[in-house]
Amino acid sequence: MPAEIDRIDLKMLRLLQGSGRLSNAELAQLVNVSPATCHRRTQQLFEKGYIKSVRAIVVPQKVARGALVMVGVVLDRSTPESFAAFEKAVAKLKFILDCHLVAGDFDYFLKIRVQDMADFNRIHGDQLIALPGVRQTRTFFVMKEVVDNAPLEF
Repeated sequence: MPAEIDRIDLKMLRLLQGSGRLSNAELAQLVNVSPATCHRRTQQLFEKGYIKSVRAIVVPQKVARGALVMVGVVLDRSTPESFAAFEKAVAKLKFILDCHLVAGDFDYFLKIRVQDMADFNRIHGDQLIALPGVRQTRTFFVMKEVVDNAPLEF
């Protein structure tokens, strides 16, 4: 672990991963420090980049995004320019949850949430295959989400 954080900071990170709704007073009590110290430490964790953001995890089915789709993408060229153009275009698409440059048979893996297969078919035909440099896509419809957004272990 980095020397700039200690066991109290690590405990705070673990607890906040489990519940970002903990109040400062609750968190302070759980790590056995004063609320003022806890607040200062939490702010430092944000400032040092250990905590990127805090947000709610919305249940996809409740907002008509129950279908999870993984898409492998192969670009027609493997150049810095083609990667940059693809990444810039993907960043603008709100239906893409994650985009990862990967090694192996694909250049990128995309994580997409849609309402259903028809919704994905429309998006695929209208937007995904029109992305810059896309030569091929391979689609994987997720049958069951076994582990999703698990907290980091450290």
